[in-house]
Amino acid sequence: MGRIGIIGGSGLYKLEELRGKRQITIKTPFGSPSDKFVVAQLNGKEVVFLPRHGRFHNVGPSRLNYRANIYAMKKLGVEWIISVTACGSLKKEIKPLDFVIPTQFVDRTNQARKNTFFDEDIVTHVAFVQPICEDLANCLKEAAKSTGVTVHYGGTYINMEGPQFSTLAESNLYRSWGMDIIGMTNMTEARLAREAEICYATLAAVTDYDCWYQSQESVSVDMILENLRKNVNNSKEIIKKVIDLIPQERTCPCKDALRYAIVTDRKAISKETKKKLNLIAGKYFK
Repeated sequence: MGRIGIIGGSGLYKLEELRGKRQITIKTPFGSPSDKFVVAQLNGKEVVFLPRHGRFHNVGPSRLNYRANIYAMKKLGVEWIISVTACGSLKKEIKPLDFVIPTQFVDRTNQARKNTFFDEDIVTHVAFVQPICEDLANCLKEAAKSTGVTVHYGGTYINMEGPQFSTLAESNLYRSWGMDIIGMTNMTEARLAREAEICYATLAAVTDYDCWYQSQESVSVDMILENLRKNVNNSKEIIKKVIDLIPQERTCPCKDALRYAIVTDRKAISKETKKKLNLIAGKYFK
């Protein structure tokens, strides 16, 4: 079994339950990741933890080096990524302090985030109709239910740019589209994890009603941080339980996502590109 990666979002910068912790600095062809990686044991299984925004929360959502983060996870032998994230709710029935395991994403970023490893002399079209790993998402659902929290399975996460929160007009627009929750990071991670053939699922902790719910006070950093603190312990409990539910072997399509995706003639791919992408796609260059 490969290692299990955990990306900690806002408020989740460390996991005290980890045993035998080692901090590792990883260099990648795509630059530096958000922070050092913690390789450790949790419930007898090897896990790799990374605070998405850095342990001091000093890297904003638009500045994150998503490619370096996912590449480094791959380099460390990660086959599953659980992405813990804060989000706003766009539906009344999804309340602050609830959890959501979304199964779809919509991209509304606008600053040209690097969301593919294949951007030079190679063209790759990876199937993304189901952007999360259903096997891993179901494990998360069962783990969340066993802790007694309110968890919503399914729905769509709309990925806004940030770092500013939505305007009222934007929030109402997203609601009219049928979106369920809103965040700033997870779709880019999901795209890259699929290209890296890593199973990926999101555990979204609801901190607020965005700004559409007029009976609520306006969204503020103080409100979000307070709800984050309340949800962090529940997130940790869910992570501890999901570790035991993840199967030894992968049977999902994620593990072979690149098999038919590379459309460029192998002879036309430069040696430099093949070297750079060997970890990601080397087995398909032969």
